[in-house]
Amino acid sequence: MSKSANLVEMVQRPQAVAAMLHPLRMRILETLREPLSASGLAAKLGLARQKVNYHLRELEKHSLVELVEERRKGNCTERILRTTALYYVISPDTVGALAARPEQIQDRFSSAYLIALVSRVLQDLGILRSRARAAHKQLATFSLQTEVRFASPEDRHAFSEEPAAQVARLTAKYHDERARGGRRFRFFLGAYPATETGPARSRSRVTSRRDDGQQDKNTLH
Repeated sequence: MSKSANLVEMVQRPQAVAAMLHPLRMRILETLREPLSASGLAAKLGLARQKVNYHLRELEKHSLVELVEERRKGNCTERILRTTALYYVISPDTVGALAARPEQIQDRFSSAYLIALVSRVLQDLGILRSRARAAHKQLATFSLQTEVRFASPEDRHAFSEEPAAQVARLTAKYHDERARGGRRFRFFLGAYPATETGPARSRSRVTSRRDDGQQDKNTLH
């Protein structure tokens, strides 16, 4: 894909979600990860061009596909389209008041609370990415991912106590309500049993992004 295309796009409007979840439009989006004309897409999918054009108009209306270029072909102008991103994530905001809210769940050790936290992260990132894009700035983020195989439930409990204590210590050390120009960040730490899909990870991956758009990556052993 072109460098101007997004890697991941957050779909935040219910109308856009409804438009993309049509089975045929999902096929179109998968195929249009590489630029194609309507006629080229129709040939690839084995469909009538008129039918493909209708669905392309709907996807373009909701900013799920975009115009790459226009080419002269005889007496006609051929429009070359592609998806606006390689991958899409549906924001929990699309269900409005039905979206999970962590403050509404009392049991903070439940899977429901973890789901609600992740839901809020997605909502917040959707809003922040839109603001950063409008301001032509990069969004500063930090993430860590790893897998740990515990010998016993006791070990798992002991492990969870250590980062909690460290986070409390670091918060007390670095949190500053009075600093001029300070910037508030939201951190959360969660864990769940690993699924059997995908390779096991034996090392942590930490990724941070500074405001200047450069990425710092370090592998922790």
